[in-house]
Amino acid sequence: MIFSETAIPGAYIVEPQRHSDSRGYFVRQWCQREFAQAGLDLQIVQASSSFNLHRHTVRGMHLQVPPALEGKLIRCIGGAILDVIVDLRPDSRTFLQHVAVELTAENGRSLYVPPLCLHGFQTLADRTEVSYMMTGFYDAPRGRGFRWNDPAFGIRWPEPRNVHILQRDAEYEEFSAAAWTRSLSANGESAT
Repeated sequence: MIFSETAIPGAYIVEPQRHSDSRGYFVRQWCQREFAQAGLDLQIVQASSSFNLHRHTVRGMHLQVPPALEGKLIRCIGGAILDVIVDLRPDSRTFLQHVAVELTAENGRSLYVPPLCLHGFQTLADRTEVSYMMTGFYDAPRGRGFRWNDPAFGIRWPEPRNVHILQRDAEYEEFSAAAWTRSLSANGESAT
């Protein structure tokens, strides 16, 4: 595997190394040892997947707050997505910046999303399936979300108008950096 850190510290694109022959190819998607050697000493505790019937489906933008922090390793196993993360770590030099990476079944890439970074995606093809491996257990009371098209994030989505989205995700309130930082501090929640 080849690990390339993105513009957001701690967020990595993971390129598979395919071993091809006349049958097709073999590729390792996860190796705790290789991830640790790249500085990502992760303990995967949960895995999930989503299947999306329609192109331009949006899922996100979500994260979990302390003490239920959650990193995610995202991979598209059918179809294609534009995967987006936004750094919401108040002490980070890239606070409020985002990274967008195209993940497809063809390119086999994964994206590691560090804790306290928002995550979401838009499908680029019908019948797209996405695999998630998480470093924390799902904790609904610690889940947070912000609008996928919030102007505070400046994300340029492939299709900004005609999207398939859960009503809850479309109706999240607008992001306020001051309110976000206060909410983390008020609950004794550390950004690290």
